[in-house]
Amino acid sequence: MDEVRLIEKLRLIEALFAGATTEGEKVAAERAKNRILERIKQWEKEDPPVEFRFSMPDMWSRKVFVTLLRRYGIRPYRYSGQRYTTVMAKVSKRFVDETLLPEFQEFSKILSAYLSEVTDRVVSQVIHQDSSEAEVVHKPPQLAFAVFNDPKSTTDSEAKEIEPEQQTVEPRDDSERAIKLKLKRQKKKKRRRR
Repeated sequence: MDEVRLIEKLRLIEALFAGATTEGEKVAAERAKNRILERIKQWEKEDPPVEFRFSMPDMWSRKVFVTLLRRYGIRPYRYSGQRYTTVMAKVSKRFVDETLLPEFQEFSKILSAYLSEVTDRVVSQVIHQDSSEAEVVHKPPQLAFAVFNDPKSTTDSEAKEIEPEQQTVEPRDDSERAIKLKLKRQKKKKRRRR
């Protein structure tokens, strides 16, 4: 798909959501935009705008969504401390459900397909011809290991074997040196008390 066809498809999507009925209206993107703006004003009387928080999966989706909001005269914003992919807007719920989200999803789907196609083409021409997905392999089984209860004991007979699923062991400060240091500190405290 080339850019001209992509732009034409996006204009057709907008015309579809504006309620275009004839072929001539589908080409007239400005009429479609005006029709949606009139609908927004009408819905705002029936269903007052409320604050919505939208979370976008990536920067491309965010850019499309923010631009779409601005196209319809809606101010996108985010509060300090919110993630970059979060977009806030005050809009009518009916507009969000019936126009904004469905239109955004259509735009996003077509743009994602286009970007994927361009990426595949460029990567295969410049980097390597094989741009297929990575091979899925089975994970090798993990070996069991031993944990010793008594830090002084090192015999295999005193070790407890753990199943592969339970291999998480919390680090403990039970080394012989650490134990000796603790005992030394306790003796010093006793001496000071006397």
